[in-house]
Amino acid sequence: MKKTLALLLSLALTATVFAQNEDLPTDFLKPTFHKERRAKLREKLPANSVAVFFANPVRNRANDVEYVYHQDPDFFYMTGYKEPHAVLLVFKDKQTAANGSQYDEIIFVQPRNPIHEMWTGRRLGDVKTREQLGLEQAFNNSEFDKYNLDFSKFAKILFFDFQNDVRDEQDDTADLYDLIAQFKKKTNYPTPGTSLTVSREAQKNNLDKDALAPIMDELRGTKTKEEIDLLRKAVTVSCVGQVEVMKAIKPGMSEREVQGIHELVFKKYQAEDLGYPSIVGGGHNGCILHYIDNYKPSLTNKELILMDLGAEYHGYTADITRTIPVNGKFSTEQKQIYDLVLKAQEEAMKIAKPGLPMNQLTVVCRDIINKGLADLGVIKSPTDKHLYFPHGVSHHIGLDVHDRGVYVLAENSVVTIEPGIYIPDNSACDKKWWGIAVRIEDDYLITKTGYELLSSYAPRTTDDIEAVMKQPSPLDNFVLPNLNKTN
Repeated sequence: MKKTLALLLSLALTATVFAQNEDLPTDFLKPTFHKERRAKLREKLPANSVAVFFANPVRNRANDVEYVYHQDPDFFYMTGYKEPHAVLLVFKDKQTAANGSQYDEIIFVQPRNPIHEMWTGRRLGDVKTREQLGLEQAFNNSEFDKYNLDFSKFAKILFFDFQNDVRDEQDDTADLYDLIAQFKKKTNYPTPGTSLTVSREAQKNNLDKDALAPIMDELRGTKTKEEIDLLRKAVTVSCVGQVEVMKAIKPGMSEREVQGIHELVFKKYQAEDLGYPSIVGGGHNGCILHYIDNYKPSLTNKELILMDLGAEYHGYTADITRTIPVNGKFSTEQKQIYDLVLKAQEEAMKIAKPGLPMNQLTVVCRDIINKGLADLGVIKSPTDKHLYFPHGVSHHIGLDVHDRGVYVLAENSVVTIEPGIYIPDNSACDKKWWGIAVRIEDDYLITKTGYELLSSYAPRTTDDIEAVMKQPSPLDNFVLPNLNKTN
């Protein structure tokens, strides 16, 4: 609890600093972090190879409106660069430039453009990419086409294959579409109708679209101290959101209003984004695992509400789920199902330590839940086939909510444990169980000998949840005018 309170104070101070500094908060990852990540990648690259990373594409939302841009996590991990239309090359060995200097990495970024920046925001350009991100070999992306590198000399060119869903900005000859086309030309990428996997071409082709993923899985699955610090903040922010909703929720609220309270808390702490679309399901909507409509206009007095939300803080996302009674008090059946899910989670927690295959966490949870459902009469036997618990219970979190990682627990990996029971209406069991959906999801840092529960600030037991739900909320008197009476 002391550690959580210290984090909350740190987050509040960060928000204050942000208000005083018009440019940036002070707790972003530093350029040295990304430089070290590139060095670690270089260590793992095969002999005489180059790894190539492309920025994420810009996505159109409607007409001339784009979705808020989000950088490709691997590209951000390697560079800290948050803008589109860029390509990074990391070499295993030193390369020699035309002027005789040597380098082992090079990045091409979108150039400064005063007109575009007036509309869509400041750009770093090549100069500030060097100055602020520490990438000494940084050039505007228009230079990539002229970049005279003999790719045929490499034993391997490692990259993630293309999805062919990038728009071509007709007025920009160095956008992501063109960067990809130029890369394909430089590397003799197979033309349409051919494949990288055709066996007779294997000896002629140095393109490798498979080897980079396991390398990045290994790198990103084990977190550095800097990453753990940011994940702690993301988790704490998300837990505070759960607590504030517990205080504020009441029958008659909409799912979307509950979602808004969570996300208000995220923004108060300067969390830039959501790690994934917020899941807020009241009653039977909780039985839809990835329910993101959140459109039910009025939560009823007898329902549970399942809330799976994660703040993204400086690129790193939490993944927290709590299930609470809308009226503040679990019914007998709701409590029985909830306590069974909690028991499964706590038994899985006990075995979490380095070296454990992550699927063993699911095995433990499934055994307990199947036996418990049989004891309650929801199913006839622990060996019955059913869909009341249809998912695994653990994944990595980090720059992605389902982050890269090797699926064996390792020291300094950060994972979830999230058992759940979902009993839709009209299920083949007593009607008293219908519409009950419970998931409890927490985030864990794997330590040298076991684990640390990062999300303890959000209560997990039925007694603790009911106690928090009796507390007053700062939003109790926040009442907006009726839309039908504002004219």
